[in-house]
Amino acid sequence: MLRVLVRRSRDVSYLSDDRALELDGVRDGPAQWWWRGAGDATRDADVERVLQTSERSAVVGYDLIVAAPRSLSILVAVDPDHAPAVLRAHRHAVGDALEYLEQRAVVVRERRDGEDHDVAGRWTEVVAFTHGVNRHGEPHVHDHVLVGARPEGAQGVLDSRALFAHAAAADALYRSSLRANVARTTPYAPWRSFEGVEHVAGLDEGYRVLWGGHFADRGAKHQWTREEILTSWHTDLSRFEPYDVVRTPTRQRDLLDEHAFGAALEGRVSVARRHLVEAWANAATWGSGARNVTTGVDQLYPTMTTGRGVREVTTSVREARMIAAIRERGPRPLDAREIDSWRQRSREISRDNLGRSR
Repeated sequence: MLRVLVRRSRDVSYLSDDRALELDGVRDGPAQWWWRGAGDATRDADVERVLQTSERSAVVGYDLIVAAPRSLSILVAVDPDHAPAVLRAHRHAVGDALEYLEQRAVVVRERRDGEDHDVAGRWTEVVAFTHGVNRHGEPHVHDHVLVGARPEGAQGVLDSRALFAHAAAADALYRSSLRANVARTTPYAPWRSFEGVEHVAGLDEGYRVLWGGHFADRGAKHQWTREEILTSWHTDLSRFEPYDVVRTPTRQRDLLDEHAFGAALEGRVSVARRHLVEAWANAATWGSGARNVTTGVDQLYPTMTTGRGVREVTTSVREARMIAAIRERGPRPLDAREIDSWRQRSREISRDNLGRSR
């Protein structure tokens, strides 16, 4: 899940002081890493530099919390041999989510000639912190990503509404990218159910029962060493009881679940590009690269390619669901003839259904 937290303080010691030692020797390098920029991310002064804002704004930046599905966090705890690959896939997917947000959600509202204009922006620097546990010591792979409120070269701050509006699409792209990269670099096959639950093929649900992640209290902050967390996980695993293995879907791994795609759009008055990206990424049961998802959406909905911010071009739910009404497909490049033939078939199907309803 990708959460957006507003920051009004430049105190970054909570992140810069935590070395996340629980992942030492498993994660590539230290907990702190620069998605864009350079410096010593253990020094408060270097991290605070990321939090750019304007003189008029009380908001200095945002903390984007990008958390891996629990099933993937569990792999890091139960299979140390493949844990490094899972963490690399996680960081790669975090980068995909950030790239999407920067392209579509970082906009500055400017008023010219009596009209509001959304001007695209770019973060000057972005720093992230990769952690592997929650406050109770359970496996919980997640990143805190710090970004500034004022984009590079802008006079004002970004439109926070756009950041919140696009968070769900960015999260869907993160998860889709993570599923695809874990499958590509490890023996595991992550998949997403129609209900939106992230699984790993063959992984017993007893691990999810053991490390449920739900507590009445938040718990005290504790910085675990690698040795301490391994001991804690070993103790937990001594209580493990097999529960059940969820049956994996039989659909081909390069196809979308057209039912999940169509259902994601139900109930909307209109559909924007961000809704299509979110639905498409979540419908990629076995995962798909983030750029494959956005390319597929843009090829099938060419009038919506420039959408950014909160005032995107929209389409009707019926038109948005045209692909789901035809057949399952994967986000692969298409030629114009194929797209046109699909649209024609979609119109024919719609007319047939309207005739039956009468």
